[in-house]
Amino acid sequence: AAMTAFGPEMPAYSEIAPGVRRLVAPNPSMMTGPGTNTYLFGSKEIAVLDPGPAITAHIDNIIERSAGALRWILVTHTHPDHSPAAGLLASKVDAELLGIGAPEHGHQDRTFKPDRTLADGEVLETDEFRLEAIHTPGHASNHICYRHPALDWVFTGDHVIDGSTVVIDPPDGDMKHYIESLQRLKDLQCAALAPGHGEVIDDPDRVIDWIIAHRLGREEKVVAAVAEFPNHTSRELVPHVYKDVEPKLYGWAERSLLAHLKKLEADGRAITDCGRWALT
Repeated sequence: AAMTAFGPEMPAYSEIAPGVRRLVAPNPSMMTGPGTNTYLFGSKEIAVLDPGPAITAHIDNIIERSAGALRWILVTHTHPDHSPAAGLLASKVDAELLGIGAPEHGHQDRTFKPDRTLADGEVLETDEFRLEAIHTPGHASNHICYRHPALDWVFTGDHVIDGSTVVIDPPDGDMKHYIESLQRLKDLQCAALAPGHGEVIDDPDRVIDWIIAHRLGREEKVVAAVAEFPNHTSRELVPHVYKDVEPKLYGWAERSLLAHLKKLEADGRAITDCGRWALT
């Protein structure tokens, strides 16, 4: 999901706010940081968000922490570090699956079959909490953030992660939609963001502004490279745009570069002919 160095090791289980607990899945890596954050809301009737990858010990941990009260399983998106446990969990408890199913393309978890497909603005409300769906395409076309109005927090999945850039992998990943969704999230002016990887972010503007500035800065490097090396492919442009990235990461960098090129094309600033790019 992300390419980053995270901070100190996070506690595997903690109450991060009244009525909200976080379990960190045991899947640490360069792409997932300490692991995928799984969130549990409520106590009498529990909703779990992003149960993570299909790791039996983690699924058992969710069931144990839920103490028979799990009623809803929500996902932010269907990348393999966020949703594969959902169907397995639902098969063990009587819980409703909520979210948006996997799109046709991309590295998606097709086992996630929601009982209820959430549209932008739809709500899950109980006596203990309320969660509002915010459709935030970009990292994935089916990505949903969840606003918790009582806390004034947004649970962001992979849409916002502190100190890192998430992979935007076309055709499902879309840089233009991503930046637009970031701006929409910033406009909410919420008190904190609870990401899919890493610690709670209590200064959302700092992180969102950094991500947008970083992406637009990278976009201008793409423009400069295409101007200097017209009629090159996205792969040929990588070393010119990502001079700060190790060659072993060029494969991922090329996906983000292609996402930038497609945004420039959508903005009317670039054109492509048989995979070779030029400015308009």
